[in-house]
Amino acid sequence: MEFLDYPFMQRALLAAVLVGVTAPAIGIYLVQRRQALMGDGIGHVAMTGVGLGFLLSWSPVWMATLVSVCGAVLMELIRWYGRTRGDIALAMLFYGGMAGGVMFTNLAPGGSNANLTSYLFGSLSTVSESDVTAICLLAGFVVVVTLCLRRQLFAVSQDEEFARVTGLPVRALNLLVAVTAAVTVTVAMRVVGLLLVSALMVVPVAAAQQLSRSFAATFAIAVAIGVSVTLGGTVTSYYQDVPPGATIVLLTIGAFVALTALAAPLARRRARALAAERPEPDPMECAIPATREAGDGIGV
Repeated sequence: MEFLDYPFMQRALLAAVLVGVTAPAIGIYLVQRRQALMGDGIGHVAMTGVGLGFLLSWSPVWMATLVSVCGAVLMELIRWYGRTRGDIALAMLFYGGMAGGVMFTNLAPGGSNANLTSYLFGSLSTVSESDVTAICLLAGFVVVVTLCLRRQLFAVSQDEEFARVTGLPVRALNLLVAVTAAVTVTVAMRVVGLLLVSALMVVPVAAAQQLSRSFAATFAIAVAIGVSVTLGGTVTSYYQDVPPGATIVLLTIGAFVALTALAAPLARRRARALAAERPEPDPMECAIPATREAGDGIGV
């Protein structure tokens, strides 16, 4: 446990816990909405924010938050109003975000692609105290939204038409999901990286769904998986000197494979137990309704 003696590891572990909580917490709503790749798109847009942060000598985390929120709102508006060319507009937004990030980073004083790499794939040693402060504040926002509005967000994610009929502000809630996803991306980029954060938002939820179909149970299991893999990946990265983002994502995929292999025999066992408990149908009870139907038909 000597790694706890180093301040940079203390900051990295705190950030890892916050990422492990927030990414699956918003990811479960994206999975329900069939927008699993939304985090990936926001990550591309956030690259422009990081590059602007370098160029303007401002905090890359806060600048990425601002730019990614604007990009997420624009993505949601394109989804609402876009028709046949909506996918083209989204593609230009994603690739323009990547190009802008690279360009602004190179234009920054002393800038190079090496500065951008730690934001793309995560880095333990570069998590500063100001980054931890920003991550804590942003993570608090994500947790409040995903827990306090869980019923409304779940209703909108499941069936927008039904939610609209019940009087929920569907458009405002959709925008809130997009903004929360953008904030989550910037929370996770210092640990997992912008290009890999989408996996941490989606795969823990998919793994939790192998064990439970209940929303509350899936939420809790996904968060537990997220915290476990982010802590495990961070510690492994320290000891093995490997990229933390890639390590965390591989551990997440490994958890999904393990839970899938575990869930299959459990599902078969539950099915056999239900079949054994179900009473055998009485032949006479099955014959009586048929006789009555026949009698009714004859009477007519």
